[in-house]
Amino acid sequence: MEYVVLLDDAGRSIGIEPKASVHTTTTPLHLAFSAYVFDRSGNLLITRRALDKATWPGVWTNSCCGHPAPGESLEEAVRRRLNQELGIGVDDVSLALPFFRYRAVMDTGIVENEICPVFRVIYDGPQPVPDPTEVESAEWVDWHKFSDSVLGGGSDVSPWCREQVQQLRQLDLDPARWPTAPATALPPAARENQDRRLLY
Repeated sequence: MEYVVLLDDAGRSIGIEPKASVHTTTTPLHLAFSAYVFDRSGNLLITRRALDKATWPGVWTNSCCGHPAPGESLEEAVRRRLNQELGIGVDDVSLALPFFRYRAVMDTGIVENEICPVFRVIYDGPQPVPDPTEVESAEWVDWHKFSDSVLGGGSDVSPWCREQVQQLRQLDLDPARWPTAPATALPPAARENQDRRLLY
């Protein structure tokens, strides 16, 4: 069974809950991550969420999202989920937004409520092979055109992606120049593993 890490408002761990039951109309604050995968030409890999996902099914979003397991570092979780969802292995992973937080409510009343650090990933390898249970489709797009469209309201994307793109564009127009954020800025629950040692 998969578990997610529950958080208080300061980002400290206050327990765990099964992933399968955490997303409801009263979803507690929990730890997650988002990844933006770029190729060497600066194109962004965007994905359309599987049609049977519990939250925002069929909606276009960033490359990958997920939840670290208890005791798993965020970077490890990014690598794991990119491999599971898209069949890609990555080495170049850097922290862009260490304490991004959002809350969004679907028309059905289901809530997403996460502290969700954002990572930039550089990938230079074979075409992704999406897992259809997670990803309906995936495509490479020009970052500048995509982000312009998102900020202009022309792209129908997930609510977290829209907010993240706004903040990422503030770092720099060119993703290659985004500064790497210090790991000390991560929420406390993301900085410590089960032994309370720093993961970064």
